[in-house]
Amino acid sequence: MIAIASRRFAQDKGPYNVGDECDLCLEGFLLFLDPPKAGIKDALTGLKHRGIGIKVISGDNRYIVKHLADTIGLRTKNVLTGGELASMSSDALFARASKTDLFVEIDPNQKELIIKALRRSGHVVGYMGDGINDAPALHEADVGISVDGAVDVAREAADLVLLRQDLNVLIRGVDDGRRTFANTMKYISIATSANFGNMISMAVASLFLPFLPLLAKQILLNNLLADIPSMAIATDRVDREQVQRPRRWDIRGIQRFMIFFGPVSSLFDFVTFGFLLFIVNVTTSQFRTAWFVESLITQLVTMLIVRTIIAAWKDRPGPLLLWSTAFITLVALLLPNFPPVAGIFDFTPLPIPLLGGLIAISAIYAATLELVKRFYFRRG
Repeated sequence: MIAIASRRFAQDKGPYNVGDECDLCLEGFLLFLDPPKAGIKDALTGLKHRGIGIKVISGDNRYIVKHLADTIGLRTKNVLTGGELASMSSDALFARASKTDLFVEIDPNQKELIIKALRRSGHVVGYMGDGINDAPALHEADVGISVDGAVDVAREAADLVLLRQDLNVLIRGVDDGRRTFANTMKYISIATSANFGNMISMAVASLFLPFLPLLAKQILLNNLLADIPSMAIATDRVDREQVQRPRRWDIRGIQRFMIFFGPVSSLFDFVTFGFLLFIVNVTTSQFRTAWFVESLITQLVTMLIVRTIIAAWKDRPGPLLLWSTAFITLVALLLPNFPPVAGIFDFTPLPIPLLGGLIAISAIYAATLELVKRFYFRRG
């Protein structure tokens, strides 16, 4: 708001000076209105529901910023001014930054200090700005975000440039990023646990069997076929809980997952060994073929069950993952009966009773894995 006033002087009035700015007549006010964008309140609520805290850092007057924040539904309880910040040490700012809702009357260098303090507190910080003064903070943030209409310096300093000035784009970006991260963690966890289980099974079997449990070319083929549906995990559906809250890279969590689920797979490998050697009394070639089939099917079963924290039958996999898994399962069952390929990999056709036994073991494994999964995620 700017007040406009006037005063009339004679035409022969000499130079004007500050002393002439008196006895003015108020003509009126100029009001500059920059209302919040439509839907901004809903967008900020959506970010909040996803575990993202919103803080305002502005060089504007504290009362203007507080009024705007109240209008769009942001917290305004804790306010820190640039003057107060200037007298603080870095440790004091570190203690205050996470608790502060509005940073007001802030200069450009202080914006950068605030971002550093928030990052030091353990937060992953995204900063959104479009002016020259925002460039240092954009560069310091974990993710600098600007808009297409921003000044060149801000766009160059930003990691992401929004082509539309719409915070709903950020919400979609957050959701897509979390889905990608969740599916990446699925792949790593499933692959490490399956390989750990196979390593245990192979090592133990090699101690007691007078022959190699699987030939090198059979192991490579097994890994190749298992990787085909594994790549489809990138398109899989993700549990709603994994999108609603931020998650971090957790190598210890992967280790726990591997150690917890890997031995379950090995246990059923040993059950398979006992079935093949003591009940069916198979030949060496039949043993390798049967374990190849059982090992591949259990890896696929693990993928479908462990991919979600809820009951596997209640959460349908993505179409590509579902159909690629079904296809590879069919390949595993039919491959030993396809002479050209079976001969190359030293496979032999399996009798129907033997094949039925392997399917039964795999079904029991699936039920056991579902129970183990519920215990693991409830415990975790």
